[in-house]
Amino acid sequence: MSDKHDDADDIRHDFDDAVNMTPSELSDWLDTDESKAVGQKNGGSESTGHRSGRRIVELLRTKKDDLSDSDLSHMKKVVGYVSRHRAQRPSGDISETDWRYSLMNWGHDPLK
Repeated sequence: MSDKHDDADDIRHDFDDAVNMTPSELSDWLDTDESKAVGQKNGGSESTGHRSGRRIVELLRTKKDDLSDSDLSHMKKVVGYVSRHRAQRPSGDISETDWRYSLMNWGHDPLK
């Protein structure tokens, strides 16, 4: 029988696999012009991915036992986004592409 703790462990494990940037790496990245230039903006000035990145920094700094249901839900969203987006990898050098920058906003650097 699976309980909430087991589910949280699975989600945290998947999240840790998807997010390969440290909180400080991600926080520094989010301050760059490249980070702010990519992603879908829904009427505001900040893209969905950039906003998510700020939340990911908080999640990375949160103890596992202190994660809320909302935190776990966002972690699952991050895992899904990274998985879908990685499947769309363009050919050629990706080091300076919007594709990579968008993934980095979600805490995943495909060059790591």
